[in-house]
Amino acid sequence: MLSLRDAAQAGGVMVVAMTEDGTDALPLLGLTGTVTPPLSDFASAEFVGWCAGEGGDAATLAACPLVTEEPLLVLSARGACTVWVINAANKADHVTTSPSGTVLLGHKPAARPNLLLPEPLGEIREEFTISRATARAYEVRRGDVLQVIDIEGQQCSDFMAFRTAGLEAGLEQRIDSTVTRSLVGGAYPGPGLFDKFYDSDMRPLLNVVQDTCGRHDTFALACTARGYEERGFPGHVNCSDNISEAVASYGVERRPAWPAINFFFNSWIDHSDNRIQVEESWSRPGDYVALQAMDDLVCVSTACPDDVDPINGWNPTDVHVRIYRPDAPIRRAVAHRQKEDARMSLSQTSAFHGRTSQLTEQFQAARDLWLPAAYPGVGTIGEYWACRERVTLQDMSALRKYDVVGPDAERLLQRVTTRNVAKLAQWRGSYTLICDEQGAVIDDGTLFRLAPHAFRWCCGSEESVRHLKANAEGLDVRIRDMQASLPNLALQGPRSRDVLRKVAFMQPHVPSLEALKWFGVTVARLHDREGAPFMLSRSGYTGELGYEIFCDPSDATEIWDTIMAAGEEFGIAPMGAHALEIIRIEAGLAAAGAEFAADVDALEAGLGFAVDFKKDDFIGKAALERNATAPRRQLRGMLLDCDDIPAHGAHVYAGERPVGVVTSATRSPSLERAIAMVRLAVEFAETGTMLEIGQMDGHMKRLTGTVCDIPFIDPRRERARA
Repeated sequence: MLSLRDAAQAGGVMVVAMTEDGTDALPLLGLTGTVTPPLSDFASAEFVGWCAGEGGDAATLAACPLVTEEPLLVLSARGACTVWVINAANKADHVTTSPSGTVLLGHKPAARPNLLLPEPLGEIREEFTISRATARAYEVRRGDVLQVIDIEGQQCSDFMAFRTAGLEAGLEQRIDSTVTRSLVGGAYPGPGLFDKFYDSDMRPLLNVVQDTCGRHDTFALACTARGYEERGFPGHVNCSDNISEAVASYGVERRPAWPAINFFFNSWIDHSDNRIQVEESWSRPGDYVALQAMDDLVCVSTACPDDVDPINGWNPTDVHVRIYRPDAPIRRAVAHRQKEDARMSLSQTSAFHGRTSQLTEQFQAARDLWLPAAYPGVGTIGEYWACRERVTLQDMSALRKYDVVGPDAERLLQRVTTRNVAKLAQWRGSYTLICDEQGAVIDDGTLFRLAPHAFRWCCGSEESVRHLKANAEGLDVRIRDMQASLPNLALQGPRSRDVLRKVAFMQPHVPSLEALKWFGVTVARLHDREGAPFMLSRSGYTGELGYEIFCDPSDATEIWDTIMAAGEEFGIAPMGAHALEIIRIEAGLAAAGAEFAADVDALEAGLGFAVDFKKDDFIGKAALERNATAPRRQLRGMLLDCDDIPAHGAHVYAGERPVGVVTSATRSPSLERAIAMVRLAVEFAETGTMLEIGQMDGHMKRLTGTVCDIPFIDPRRERARA
């Protein structure tokens, strides 16, 4: 990569290239030698000596003069060679630092040969690569899908789009990041309900179809010449100038700074000082953003040249753009990775999507699935009351399901879970935890025993299974991933048993519906012995009487239809994730990332009831026993004297001193006030203690409340046990 000023324009810069065997390598760079190096016009001693050492004659080598009006020249070698760049305009023994005759050189090693572009999303109408440190303008038509691909990873790409009709009329109707943030209610649109980029007139220009990175910038400008100058890098190539030059032919006015969207640029707002923070990009090789044009547009994309900051991994690379025809069948999706370095999978629809999508368009990503957030025909509050008073059906297929089978299955589970698996009878389940050595909760879930040596672990994340596998070495046990092959529904509410009485058939060798106690499990069929089979457990995440249904994907639609039809007389309603969040907080049920996290042990997470200290041993027991003797923090509830909902992580105060944090909060429709689960210092955890939750930096506004027990509703779990 050569950054050229008036040296190249004067014809003083030339290139010489040689292969390992001493032959002319200029054709590998796409150049042709037309002159010989003017050895007397530059400090040529080192060059002559090198040529002689390689068996060549410097006076007879072919050189290619570089005469260009462009400030940057990018050369790509198609084979191994040694390149010399000669600045004959200056005879000094060092590179000049004056503005006249400056040549800046950069070198990017060849990409590893195993780096491939992702599979096309559909029929490609056009595609091209944007070389590092350059920009390119291109046109897309209404309905086209454009895909911006980070080829090698950690490469930012500024993006801007203009309405074609506006440019033809002399108007620059372009993406407005402030309007976009305001309308979507977030820093960056994602696939789903709030997925669009808008212009200053609040008209949508593009919607996001797929995003495999999830971290992009909508706060800062594209890099500018001034930005580099202020840091001591005058003349550095920058995206703003590249954008201006790329779109100049469309009549777009040149700007010294462009407020572009910067894909893959990892930026965020630090809440402690309100400053924009940046770090290396999270994008991996082949990550991309796919956007569908909602009008005819002129777009411009860059491959950012920043090599003085961490944003491109200190190593600017190329960006690839594909444009797909409007009829390309591209589904909305985001990337899911079971672990940071795991292979990417794009979010899928669940086996029940054919039915839920007829009732709502409001979906949110739940791990690797799109699941309903709310049903507008019922409304979140309507769904809430349906669960409290009648019965609801919810797609919960994002629940992780694993079968642990084999002669040593019980031994493994006894080692890694906090409850005594030896006491778990067949056709029974128990809520249990998997902890690390410090007693922190890795995951929670329900463990069912389906046979003497066969268990089903239903949990929240893949992390617990990695922990299981790590501790299974030397044991005769197999762990099978059942995710996509076992979609599941939650049938919850006081009339849930009435619905099942109409549709569930059990054989005599398994527990009947009436015999199924809390956390019991059985196998059932629809209507009779020939009906669609499903596993039925008396469990849930609501604190209400409820059941969970696990089935084969091929039977999902029939089971959904049958249950909904049977529930009509009981006022059944579909329920989404938003209503469930309200109900689970009222029920005092813990959630990952809220009540339990990496630095919180099981006791501080309010999950001590799921720890059996009478077991001989399990991972984390010693730490939990130590912490139990002198607890520092305790999970409690707070009844607030208002409807304001505090944010997760907000501090709880006793006077001027913080004494705890909010883990989860909502407004309770039943209690008609805001409620919060809070982790408090034990000195302030007594029931009835008056405390305050800080808002607006913790001191400008306070929400008063009273410490209470959790659950907030039905503290003895009598509804679930009914």
